[in-house]
Amino acid sequence: MSQIRKQSLISSLLVYVGFFVGFLNTYLFTREGSGFSQSDYGLVGIFVAIATVMFSFANLGMQAYIFKFFPYYNDNLNRRENDQLTWALFISLIGFALVTLGGFVFKDLVIAKFGTNSPGLVKYYTWLFPFGLGLSIFSVLEVYTWQLKKSVLSNFLREILFRCTTTFLIVLVSWGLLNSFTTFIILYSFSYLFVALVLFAYLLFTKKVSITFRISKVTRKFSRKIVTLATLVYGGGLVMSISQVFDSIIIAALLPDGLALAGIYTLAQNIASLVQAPQRGIISSSISALSKAWKDKDLPRISRIYRSSSINLLLFAVGMFSLIWLNFTDGIFTFHLKSQYIDARWIFFYIGLMRIVDMGSGINAQIINTSTLWRFDFITGIILLAITLPFNYIMTKHYGVTGPAIANLISFTIYNTIRYVFLLKKFGMQPFNVKSVYTIALGIVAYYAAWFLFHDNKGFMAIILRSSLFMAIYASGAIFFKISPDIIPMWKSLQKRLGMKKGDPLEEIR
Repeated sequence: MSQIRKQSLISSLLVYVGFFVGFLNTYLFTREGSGFSQSDYGLVGIFVAIATVMFSFANLGMQAYIFKFFPYYNDNLNRRENDQLTWALFISLIGFALVTLGGFVFKDLVIAKFGTNSPGLVKYYTWLFPFGLGLSIFSVLEVYTWQLKKSVLSNFLREILFRCTTTFLIVLVSWGLLNSFTTFIILYSFSYLFVALVLFAYLLFTKKVSITFRISKVTRKFSRKIVTLATLVYGGGLVMSISQVFDSIIIAALLPDGLALAGIYTLAQNIASLVQAPQRGIISSSISALSKAWKDKDLPRISRIYRSSSINLLLFAVGMFSLIWLNFTDGIFTFHLKSQYIDARWIFFYIGLMRIVDMGSGINAQIINTSTLWRFDFITGIILLAITLPFNYIMTKHYGVTGPAIANLISFTIYNTIRYVFLLKKFGMQPFNVKSVYTIALGIVAYYAAWFLFHDNKGFMAIILRSSLFMAIYASGAIFFKISPDIIPMWKSLQKRLGMKKGDPLEEIR
């Protein structure tokens, strides 16, 4: 577990640095006097949503193929014989070629659905494809890198380098070196291809992988199981991805001035992503351990990872959500964002609660996907899609831009409840205990203490005071109640590094 903890902490740190860069980008997009309109910002968000759907169609189950079968390739083949990444990339590229063909066949349908409310999407439709291709290639390389236990590198590239590339383009617009939004979008559409190329070059030059089209003995032996797994998990992953991004797409399609409202929704999503920040780090650092544990039939280890991921993610999620909600309105005006973006407040509230539910449920999806029961992932994905799509449509019609956030909170609560019950009944695993209740109660107490004392204060200093009091109460309570098994080792390490406490010489020798 110490290796998972170390990788998770470093990856989470990189994720937060990446989110800082992301929020800098958000600020540059949304501030008063920026060179970008709400519709421009909304279009950038829609690019990400549609590219995610493109990748979900194109990958043809290759992520799950890597998750499940990497230990078998790694244990039975040398690097030059290992053909897993070759086939994963090749099949994904074939998948994306089919997506591209479908995109041009159904172009008139896209124009009919989005032309009235979101004409900007129709105008830049062609540039969605290089963006989607880059995301597809990078995502396959990323999961392979996780299995190589290089999750820190892949997180750096996705969370920091990709966002810094966007920052560079925004600055070029601000300085007048890019004289049109069209030029910005064209260059932005190639940003994921650039990041994917960097990762692929690293894997090749460090000799972590080889590209070979010679079919290995592992591929021959497991070919039928690989096809079955990829087919079912592909369907589950596809419906899951659609359900996650359908909200932004339906806003652009249904509501008048759809891209502008999508911009407000994108702001709320980006702020809510802070609540989810540690999740990627924990997932990427635990995938390899889960795959190995299932191969070795080590259920106690899987259960420990499940419990640890749940309490750590819940602790982060509750704290971050409370901190942001405490300062949301004041932050919009203090940092001089365009006043229209205040409408993102309640959207953030519901998306943030959804993130807490999802985070508190731990890495249930990864436990199921790396097991032999991945068919269940497809079933729950279908259930989620069956709830999400009509519910999003109905709620958007009735409640406007806030509707999809409410719909997703309800849908993902049902979805995670089903997975919780499945793992409990099938393996006797469940991630919650009394510390989970303490975490939520502690967040509520810290929130109201900071709100009652400083809710009348406005401005930057008020944000500092509210945040400092909240963090003091929340962090102290988490340490006092020993909410997470990882907190005390982290706290002792921090004390030692800051010179607050001398290390144990015997521990250092060990």
